[in-house]
Amino acid sequence: MKVLANDGISKSGITQLEKSGFKVITDKVNQEDLITYINDNLIEVILVRSATQVRKDIIDNCPSIKIIGRGGVGMDNIDVEYAKEKGLLVINTPAASSQSVAELVMAHLFSISRNVFDSNRNMPNSGATNFKVLKKKYAKGVELRGKTLGIIGFGRIGQFTAKYALGSGMKILAYDPFIDNATINLEIANQKLKVSISTGKLEDLLENSDFISLHVPMPKDGKAVIGSDEFKSMKEDVRIVNASRGGVIDESALIEALEGGKVSFAALDVFVGEPSPSIEILNNDKISLTPHIGAATTEAQDRIGTELAEKIINFYNQ
Repeated sequence: MKVLANDGISKSGITQLEKSGFKVITDKVNQEDLITYINDNLIEVILVRSATQVRKDIIDNCPSIKIIGRGGVGMDNIDVEYAKEKGLLVINTPAASSQSVAELVMAHLFSISRNVFDSNRNMPNSGATNFKVLKKKYAKGVELRGKTLGIIGFGRIGQFTAKYALGSGMKILAYDPFIDNATINLEIANQKLKVSISTGKLEDLLENSDFISLHVPMPKDGKAVIGSDEFKSMKEDVRIVNASRGGVIDESALIEALEGGKVSFAALDVFVGEPSPSIEILNNDKISLTPHIGAATTEAQDRIGTELAEKIINFYNQ
């Protein structure tokens, strides 16, 4: 039984699968060559992350495929419903990377509150000659403690983000049309605390948040969750982070809001047009940037690989 992990899989996942008799292939096959490769090698399981797409053409033309797996949460690169109609098992790992994504969000929040990202760009180039100029430029940071973080999308990742933000002394506003309330379990200095958070209206969140973090899938209609109208509703000098999906923020509207001063700084881990983000976004000195690495920690990849392996093994043991 052959498993093609086209976008890679952790060593722990490979070990677990191989112990159960699977052959794991980690060759990176180009998208246009996938159908031929799958058929030539009689691949039964294809595992992907965000780089590889499994669409109707692969589902229709690769009869050996039994399982399609996504290492991560969002499955917008897979024709999930069509695959299920054809009798294929579609699996993902919704919980494995929640903590890692939340920690990256916090890293960006600290970065855009103290201009760390821009300082890191400029200090190597002109720190020796313009130290005092840079010191003055970055002298107007803000503290996270006491500020309000608005979390749009209050599922696993949103709740993990709330946990870290609460630990930093932030206040939380949450919006999620599918969740009315959630209990956040905090463990601090061997003490366990429970914080109940009720979700509210998006309008209230936009109007009252000092920082905003998005944790939502791309809407099926393709319309951005945050566009020009939403930016107009926000507080002056708001700061915003997107580590969910490129496109949930209208990037043109974001640039306009940055240039107009409505948004003071932004942080993006995901982009429209990945893996070729807009040059206008990449060159904007008010945006902190990372290349879609929310789940890219050793711990998360181990959890993802192990969870995928368990689901595959369970399927074949039924």
